[in-house]
Amino acid sequence: MTTIGIIIGSTRPGRQGEGVARWVRELATAHAGNAAHFELVDLLDHRLPLLDEPVPAARAAGTHPHTRRWAERIGACDAFVFVTPEYNTSAPAALTNAIDYLLPEWAGKPVGYVGYGVYGAVMAIHTLRAQAGALRMADIGPQVALTLAEDFVNFAEFRPRELQTARLRELLDELLAWEQALGTLRVATQRTAS
Repeated sequence: MTTIGIIIGSTRPGRQGEGVARWVRELATAHAGNAAHFELVDLLDHRLPLLDEPVPAARAAGTHPHTRRWAERIGACDAFVFVTPEYNTSAPAALTNAIDYLLPEWAGKPVGYVGYGVYGAVMAIHTLRAQAGALRMADIGPQVALTLAEDFVNFAEFRPRELQTARLRELLDELLAWEQALGTLRVATQRTAS
């Protein structure tokens, strides 16, 4: 069965990402039925230090136990939804650091984005899209941009507007279609690497 990793991109205390990610998983599970299994991947559970591998991921697999655990977790997923806030027009350092640890585990897999912030994290997502291309990920078009003023009560309690549900369904449909289309590419790439 297809496994979609929903990555919670913030590790900050008081983050909204956990509630947003649970909403994504609940809606995705109901919408996709048996087509996929959706798992939360919380960066807090991995506690990755600032990138500490002596050799870049493009040249060799990581040597530290935390890198190997992270690689195994990401390698087990067939596609991703990044749930990200925006800090000073960029994605959280914890998320970009986690991405930088790996390379082959990301390649050939589609990724979609659910952003939240004052302006829906559109600038953070823009930088993540550029990074995805360099990692040979399939960056899909639809995204969900949740704004603090319209999708949260008093900037704190997450209550997405109905139009966001429709946008998330569109994102999920495209993500699953890309995952199926890229399945043969991933198999061929794995054979070549073996």
